[in-house]
Amino acid sequence: MSQTKILIVGAGASGCMAGVKSAELGYDVTIFDKNEKIGRKMLITGKGRCNVTNNCDNNTLMLSVVSNPKFLYSAFSAFSTKDTMDFFQNNGVPLKTERGNRVFPQSDKSTDIIDVFFKKLREHHVTIKNEVVTGLIIENNKICGVTTNNKKEYFADKVILCCGGASYPQTGSDGSGYELAKSAGHTIVEPAPSLVPIVTKQKWCGELQGLSLRNVTVTVKQIGEKKDKIIFSEQGEMLFTHYGVTGPLVLSASSHIDIRKNFGYKLIIDLKPALSEEQLDKRILRDFGKFINKDLINSLDELLPKALIPVVISESNIDKHKKCNEITKQERTSLVNTIKNLTVDFQEFRPIAEAIVTRGGVSVKEIDPKTMQSKLVSGLYFAGEMIDVDAYTGGFNLQIAFSTGFLAAVSDDFSDNIKSLERNV
Repeated sequence: MSQTKILIVGAGASGCMAGVKSAELGYDVTIFDKNEKIGRKMLITGKGRCNVTNNCDNNTLMLSVVSNPKFLYSAFSAFSTKDTMDFFQNNGVPLKTERGNRVFPQSDKSTDIIDVFFKKLREHHVTIKNEVVTGLIIENNKICGVTTNNKKEYFADKVILCCGGASYPQTGSDGSGYELAKSAGHTIVEPAPSLVPIVTKQKWCGELQGLSLRNVTVTVKQIGEKKDKIIFSEQGEMLFTHYGVTGPLVLSASSHIDIRKNFGYKLIIDLKPALSEEQLDKRILRDFGKFINKDLINSLDELLPKALIPVVISESNIDKHKKCNEITKQERTSLVNTIKNLTVDFQEFRPIAEAIVTRGGVSVKEIDPKTMQSKLVSGLYFAGEMIDVDAYTGGFNLQIAFSTGFLAAVSDDFSDNIKSLERNV
């Protein structure tokens, strides 16, 4: 009986995991990648430190997925965040858990993560080809292999597409995998940026470039014809830039803004979420008492970052040179309201090339969630970012890649006794 041949397209997180596990199960594995080195996108994740996963349970993991979380239930059950941590630690990479349960190598080097995959792939004699897959060979609704830019044909029993999305195209994740999926008859949910900085309509955001805010709450409202709808609200950190806003809070908020739909959006920043409006008013009155003869512009230094004060006063429609003892109750109410509801209007996302991940991709309706196999073409599998799933920052998207790559490798179609196998990857 000949050895089962598996071709994997893409040597990113999902492709590397699928390659390692497929080879461990005894299959003849070849990985194709347009880059000379594997794991290009993993190299730059977590600002070069590689946030490999999140140290949380499966329930938290599911709640952190924005698009189609139920589709990933089997994948997360097959390969959990604990399995990911065990995989790297058992292969010589000590890990650490930081704020928000983010997991990094203790060395803070993403190269350590990639070195594990390279070592495991080489150890199991996986062939890595620096070729671009340009087509799929399909006969009678069954995958037979792939064609490459070298006009070569490679035949196999199973093909796993791990081509990535359309973000960070310089790493090879340029959206070309969607064309391969379409050629097999699959529906592509329109790709859009996710976990991406936001361009705002307000020009004063640019004037605050470089200002970082901590412990603020950002709420996103979707503008409706009759009333607005809150679609996101969370406390954390954000940053003003020359074009608008970014930072962890803003990136998470962007996951809920769907530019493919005809809605307007606004971001409301609560600069003092720990204080109620009444408490904040009392605090302002105390400060006014201290600086009773000072101009308003010079009286808020103990309450707000200096760069932000002129903006807050302007948005409150108060004369910045008005003395504190002349501020009316109505003006003070306006000031409190602005501090609790500093509003910026969404204009657009930064380009998809700057997004951390891509929203959209191969429709989950056409993929078996228990195996990651195509429902349209036998032997064709999908894993990672090219599927229409995405999650918050914090290691969740890499976990999706590892889990779906693992499941695609160990699917029941190619391993009837997989449930009895130890997952000692």
